[in-house]
This record gives sequence, structure tokens and C-alpha cells, in this order.
Amino acid sequence: MKKILTFIIILFVSGCTVVRIDTDSIDNIVDVILTNESRLHNRVGQGFKYYIPRGVIHVDTDGLNDRLYSNGNFYFLYVDVVSYYHEIVSSFEENQHAYFSRRISTENGFRHDGFLEITKNDEWYHMVFAYNFAQIEAVVSRRDLNNTVLDAAYILSTIQFNSAVISLRLDEAHFTNREERYDGFSRNETTGNTFLPVEND
Repeated sequence: MKKILTFIIILFVSGCTVVRIDTDSIDNIVDVILTNESRLHNRVGQGFKYYIPRGVIHVDTDGLNDRLYSNGNFYFLYVDVVSYYHEIVSSFEENQHAYFSRRISTENGFRHDGFLEITKNDEWYHMVFAYNFAQIEAVVSRRDLNNTVLDAAYILSTIQFNSAVISLRLDEAHFTNREERYDGFSRNETTGNTFLPVEND
């Protein structure tokens, strides 16, 4: 009894909260994960960083695209730094014929708007999850669908942008190669000499 009482007191004093996620409901997964802001990160990209949960492995990176792997499934993450920089929010209409289709709008501002759409093709489910100027796509079985949505929600909710780096990358004038021709060793037309003329005092 003392151990239980001690645990409860520690939990109360530390201010920790336990959030239960009902993984049987895709709506509940989305609502619970996306409403909690997290500052965690363990992956750094070109102008952004994010967190991949336990069980998800980073495979490789191609520019702004990351390929991730979990439980036999590949996830393809694309981070849209151009839309983030110019604050362009894409529109989305829910598809009544899809297995699952939902527009996501949170109280965290327009930067966190997005959508989740899942379409069924034979025995496979194609998930497109867009949120916080990033998108994850995966094709998974029904058995792995809810865990895939859970992983994607964690990843997308933790994306943090570095505006200074993105601005620098997108500033074309900054990367323009400005070179001037230096002709210090050019031919002296009057002497025909290929070296610089020597002045004697």
C-alpha cells in the first residue's frame, strides 16, 4: 500500500499526466495526437526537424523527402518548405467514397491544418496524411493501418521549421554566383611578355 501511495504522490507532485489513446478509432488517434504540441525531435532535415517514434527507422533522405520504415511498411515523408515559407494552405474536400476522408483543422492556427485520406485498393490501404506543411504516404494492410496513422500523426505533429535556414535556401539572389574575371597575368600587349612588367626604381 505504501508503494502505491508513494507512486500516486510522485505522479501528483511531478505534474505528469497520462493520456490514453484509443487506437481502435482513427478519429481518436488524430484528435489526441494533433492537439498535443510536442517539442521533441530526433531527426534534422534541411530547414526542419521532427521526431520519429520508437519502432520507426529512418532509411534515407532525398532532398526534402525522407523514407521511413516500420513493421514491414515504408512511409514516405515530404516536407513542403516552399508552402511553409509563403504560407500557402492547400484546399481539401472530403471524399465520400474513400475508406476514410477528413479535413483537419486545429486551434493551433492555419499552419497546422491538413487532411487524412485513406482509400482501399483490394486488400491494401493507401494513406495520405497531410499536416503542418508536410505529408506522409504509405500503402499498408488493414492490420497495420491504425498503427501507421498513429506513427504519421506523431511525426507530423512534431515538425518544427527553421525559418532562417528556409529563407536562405529559397533566396535565389543569395546563391547567384557572382564572379569577376581577374586578369592579373594577362599578356602585356606592348612587350609581348606573358609576365607582369617589372618596374625598376
